Amino acid sequence: MTKALDIVVLGLSLSSSWGNGHATTFRGLLRALNKLGHSVTFLERDVPWYAHQRDLRDPDFCDLRYYDTVDELRRNHKHPLERADVVVVGSFVPEGRAVIDELASICTGQFCFYDIDTPVTLARIANDDCDYLVRRQIPYFDVYFSFTGGPTLDRLELEFGARRAEPLYCSVDPERHHRTASGIKWDLGYLGTYSADRQVLLEALLVEPARRLPDRRFVVAGSQYPSDIVWPPNVERIEHLPPAKHAAFYSRQRYTLNLTRASMIEAGWSPSVRLFEAAACGTPIISDRWAGLESFFPGSAIRTAVGAEDVTETLLAQSDRARLSMARRARSLVLARHTGTARAQEFISALTQPTRTRPVLDLNVESAA
Repeated sequence: MTKALDIVVLGLSLSSSWGNGHATTFRGLLRALNKLGHSVTFLERDVPWYAHQRDLRDPDFCDLRYYDTVDELRRNHKHPLERADVVVVGSFVPEGRAVIDELASICTGQFCFYDIDTPVTLARIANDDCDYLVRRQIPYFDVYFSFTGGPTLDRLELEFGARRAEPLYCSVDPERHHRTASGIKWDLGYLGTYSADRQVLLEALLVEPARRLPDRRFVVAGSQYPSDIVWPPNVERIEHLPPAKHAAFYSRQRYTLNLTRASMIEAGWSPSVRLFEAAACGTPIISDRWAGLESFFPGSAIRTAVGAEDVTETLLAQSDRARLSMARRARSLVLARHTGTARAQEFISALTQPTRTRPVLDLNVESAA
């Protein structure tokens, strides 16, 4: 597919990165698609919690529009949806079931789903507890793009009826994520929104090492952490850190910590954008362990940990020479394989591959079914 495409994306958020990683993912992908010559429109549900925390109001790489209800989406945006070569719906879109049914009756081009939360989505569908996608809708998509690769792709096709499942991992923009002149301030840092399952790992792999190494400096950046968490005095807390400040944040760490949600660990092959951002900044990474990690970062490019002992040993025993050599290997891998441009090319390439015939979606079935 060589012609310029008209692409419409409906996602959780592009305008606000507060409390979600979707915005960063969409920004990188859409910016790269624009550079490749494609026209992109992003439709975002106008919700107050993002409206009050917007850090990208007027993107120069796409046309950002808002809608309030599914009815308004149909009334005010039907024409661009009808004429689009490709329409993509993302996970966690508000009233996603109703949105998908509405788009199914409008779209004439390729219709795709981009699941940035695949293990969560599949668990919710299995429990009939997913409000943004229902099982009967999955076979309607020409391509089901997934943040998670590996065996989950087979599950999507064999168990859930996806006509074609393709990995589309997160990515990094080298123009925005690179080493800065900031001096080292922290021995170990972590960037991530609070989640209960990740907090267990954060306690084990950062908080406990901070207690054991009171003369070392640590930092945790991210929103929504409960006020009753007791942080050791050598752990600095930073509330929401906008993407524009990520590069300087990583550059000030001797090591950065990558932690993965429990559902992502169970599925494997679910790299976090933190891995790619930190590596692009030349910051050495300590990560929790999960299946598939080595397919992104071999052992020579990353350190892994299961407990505080592993972290403290790395902080105390690894030489600066070995630490920086590891970081260079990781950076080289990311710049070669995991940039926004690489993802955009994978996305466009996937659209050219053959897909089984689209079934007729029964629009008489209520979206809640």
